[in-house]
Amino acid sequence: MRSRHGHLAAWILVAMGAVCSVGLAPAAALTLDHEKLTYPPLHDIVVPEVQRVVLPNGMRLFLLEDHELPLIYVSARIRVGSIYEPADKVGLADITGEVMRTGGTTSKTGDELDEELERLAASVETGIGLSSGSASVSVLKEDIDRGLAILADVLMHPAFRPDKIELAKMQHRSSIARRNDLPNSIAAREFRQLIYGPESPYARHTEYATIDNVTRDDLVAFHRRFYGPNNTMLAVWGDFDAEAMIGKIEKAFAQWEMIDLDLPATPEVDYEWASTVNLVSKPDINQSNIYLGHLGGVMSDPDYFALTVMNQILGGGFTGRLFKNVRSRQGLAYSVFGRHAAGLDHPGQFYVGCQTKSASTVHAIRAMIDEIEKITTEEVTDEELELAKDSYLNSFVFNFDSKGEIIRRLMTFEYYGYPPDFLQQTKDRVEKVTKADVLRVARAHLKPETLQILVVGNPADFDEPLSALGQVNEIDVSIPTPQ
Repeated sequence: MRSRHGHLAAWILVAMGAVCSVGLAPAAALTLDHEKLTYPPLHDIVVPEVQRVVLPNGMRLFLLEDHELPLIYVSARIRVGSIYEPADKVGLADITGEVMRTGGTTSKTGDELDEELERLAASVETGIGLSSGSASVSVLKEDIDRGLAILADVLMHPAFRPDKIELAKMQHRSSIARRNDLPNSIAAREFRQLIYGPESPYARHTEYATIDNVTRDDLVAFHRRFYGPNNTMLAVWGDFDAEAMIGKIEKAFAQWEMIDLDLPATPEVDYEWASTVNLVSKPDINQSNIYLGHLGGVMSDPDYFALTVMNQILGGGFTGRLFKNVRSRQGLAYSVFGRHAAGLDHPGQFYVGCQTKSASTVHAIRAMIDEIEKITTEEVTDEELELAKDSYLNSFVFNFDSKGEIIRRLMTFEYYGYPPDFLQQTKDRVEKVTKADVLRVARAHLKPETLQILVVGNPADFDEPLSALGQVNEIDVSIPTPQ
């Protein structure tokens, strides 16, 4: 009797014979030359039209109907942020944004809101980040009136209950106590302070003293100063009729009084171009976390589009030069990364970095500097340019894979003063980037002669002293004790 394996072998032979009978060798049938594959051009992306409305109270609305599911989402953006909090009260904005929701309103506690929202299968969230505040509600279509009422109550009448303020402060104190646990977190934080300065709103962080300085009166005053309908944008998408929704929003926020919009200017970045070598000594670890770079740029810069392509060639994941040359060919890093970051309203950071064993620290730094110098001195190859542009363009469609992404991005662009089609402009401009463009912007924006170098590691195990790269500044990351 023929075994199961025998039947399988016979079936394989028959299949191979069938392949050969049409004139193909078995190996040839399974081998394709990827360079000969052709692809049709990408389809144009059709962006749905978003309706814009300005209410009499100054609130700006963005509405996008989507009747696929009986759900409605609302997302608010408020012009506020930690950039506006006093230096001796760092953490004020974050605590305000959190306790607006957890502390409930003057009519309901946060726990009572939780119970009601759970019954509705809905959610309401608030927060304040670096340069904007947020609030949101997601709710079934049938419950939108109640969802809007809760959101309006949270935005208009937060109670800032003392027990929830103390809970938020305890959470901040816990984070402060743990902030030196992870070397990569130390490296990112301290590099940001090298770029912006330790007192800059873009780099400072909470301390026990700044958290202790925050009072309930501070939260109330911060909210009163920045929260008003004429300082708020509201994006709504989901299963609704736009005209009916405008009426519902007007009703929900009818009692919200306008505020004085004499707001502070966005803080400037005062950057000093200089070469520095910096060390955070961590004798208890056996690998180095390295950052090196300088100030980056802004998205409104005409060079942003070519820098996007340059960024992909230099640090773009598995296909970037850093990965191929520093990690794969030289074997100097467990992970390697690079980015020329551009901010919406202030300059970002340019950095490259890696994690490497202690005994490769200086070698890895030199290898990364070599890659920065190389991209500023000679044109990239045709293959690199094509791959970088394809990587960006082939992933471009994912910017439009949900209605929420589309409308929130549109609101973000308007918030920061960019044209509504800025993302589409970026696609068009990226497609036109040339090798000469990449070299030009690399030479204009990358300064390998004035890099700030930061290493978090054990200097006793380095392959060479860091002083081989310049005078070393040792950074003290000890946490000031609470008073």
